[in-house]
Amino acid sequence: MKVLVIWRLLTVGGVNAGWRNRSIFFKRHGIDTEFLYTTDHGGLHIMEDIAPVYLTKDENEIINIIKQSSYDAIIVVDTGAAYKWIRKANFQGPVIIEARTPEIIKLKPHIHSFRGVDPVTVIVPSNYQKRVVSILTDGKPIEVIYNGVDTSFFRPLADKEIEFTSSPVLPENKRIVGWIGRLDKRKNWPMLLEVAKMIKRERKDIEIWVIGGAQSVQREEFAAKWQEENLTDIIKWFPVIPYQQMPHVYAKIRQSGGCTLATTRSESFGNTFIESMACGVPVVASKMMPVTELVVEGQTGLLFRGQDVKDAVRQLYGILDHPESYQQMSKSASEHVKEKFAIEVVAEQYIDLLYDIVYGDRNGVRKP
Repeated sequence: MKVLVIWRLLTVGGVNAGWRNRSIFFKRHGIDTEFLYTTDHGGLHIMEDIAPVYLTKDENEIINIIKQSSYDAIIVVDTGAAYKWIRKANFQGPVIIEARTPEIIKLKPHIHSFRGVDPVTVIVPSNYQKRVVSILTDGKPIEVIYNGVDTSFFRPLADKEIEFTSSPVLPENKRIVGWIGRLDKRKNWPMLLEVAKMIKRERKDIEIWVIGGAQSVQREEFAAKWQEENLTDIIKWFPVIPYQQMPHVYAKIRQSGGCTLATTRSESFGNTFIESMACGVPVVASKMMPVTELVVEGQTGLLFRGQDVKDAVRQLYGILDHPESYQQMSKSASEHVKEKFAIEVVAEQYIDLLYDIVYGDRNGVRKP
């Protein structure tokens, strides 16, 4: 089987990280995946070593790719313009929608009208996202398939495996809090700065690593505020860390007895949560869906109320200041991901769905 995934944004975020893991697993099970993007936001290094990637905004070129490549199915991820391309290419195979944007107002343009294309189903990465999509679509089946993580890659590294000399370098006598992702309104970096200010007033043994954001829309605004608020001593910013280095970043955080922090206002899933936990690093995040689908409070991380800065700091201290329970939480986190979010668990569900849609059943034989 050969499928094309169309998404307008080639980012370093969770959608592409999830598809990277999925396409590697698909390949082992007889499914070739190709990717079509219109805009590069620094994510090419994530995808180019595992599958063919097309990067173009030229409509005629896109239509020719669809016409000439004999795809068995096309998967459209939050890209409303794709339906026009598919129709103009006269593609006759099944079209599947992936709805990933958690804000209704931003998702609506991509699934409000399918422009003459009749998708067979909508796939979402969480039960929370299913609720969002059900508001915008009428009558389309919605399948929940979690993002998966490669637990042979994202795992608790042994000391001898960790690249301690690579950036970021672990400081002495500091607990590390990792904040990973884009610098934009939804990820809510201003709350991170408020958390940092509170911690800085109270103690000297914590360092915050901001990982990513090199091509984010608010990177300059973040940089200005970070310096203006005199937080460059407690917050260290690493705008570009290759995806392949992330297990080592998580390993250093775990070595320090640290955790990851998410200040996000909304998510459809949250890949960094499962990557962090897979590496044995507990998570601190807001107590909201779909975070509550991913993080087991008190076992794999701790959750704070809403966007409450004081409570977020309290939950961070609840992990950082209790080394006696840290090892158990670390162990529980990695075991939880293996059981529920390992790629071989969740991608198998996706494969079953694809074979059923394209051929009629899992064995690749069309039903009469």
